[in-house]
Amino acid sequence: MRDNLKNLLRSGPGIILILLLITNFLDGGLSNPKTYFFDMLLTLPGIIVGLSFHEFAHAFASNAFGDPTPRMQGRLTVNPVKHIDPFGFAALIFCGFGWGIPVQIDNRYYKHPRLNEFIVSIAGVSMNFIIAIVFAFITRFSINMWGREAILEDSFQGIITKIFLYVVMVNITLMVFNLIPVPPLDGFGLVTELFNLRKTSWYSTVYQYGGIILLLMLLFGLVSKILHPLTSGIYSAILNGIILS
Repeated sequence: MRDNLKNLLRSGPGIILILLLITNFLDGGLSNPKTYFFDMLLTLPGIIVGLSFHEFAHAFASNAFGDPTPRMQGRLTVNPVKHIDPFGFAALIFCGFGWGIPVQIDNRYYKHPRLNEFIVSIAGVSMNFIIAIVFAFITRFSINMWGREAILEDSFQGIITKIFLYVVMVNITLMVFNLIPVPPLDGFGLVTELFNLRKTSWYSTVYQYGGIILLLMLLFGLVSKILHPLTSGIYSAILNGIILS
């Protein structure tokens, strides 16, 4: 489901990366490089965990429904080396969005193709949500142990607490981003199986040009307008409901 974006990006990665980097710069993302890259350093554990477990969840679900493809390709692991695409990882650091190596599936092995593909599609974002909740409780434990002021400090305890918070935030962001119903994201796979979109006359066209549509949405800030309110709302709910309660 994500191969068309990956192929599109690799057909002209330099131009695309430059465009997205310029967009990130114009949005103020790189106005303070030292702070930006320090924050990204703290974000790396969340990115690695989020991408690796997201792709593993897809692989695990497809394998559970009888598809041997992920297992044969060595994707039934949380080892980041098996899941992180170098260019997608760099794009995430420098441009604010990225992707892992797509898990290839073969739905011919599924007994109930539409239902099974729906579950496989939702497995990744569900895993990101679970990770966010787990690390929210870990963060709460660390704050209870070190005090709320640890979040504001540059001490070892403060940095560890901030890393935990970033794991929560990154996984919420990955979840919301992947739920956008535009190919090649998981959200399009969900609505495809839910409403049986493959029978529509426009499905193949939208699927074929989905990568371009998504890139245009990113370049013109439409993804941010969707992403930021939802991500902030969910993060605030978890922050107030679990971490600081």
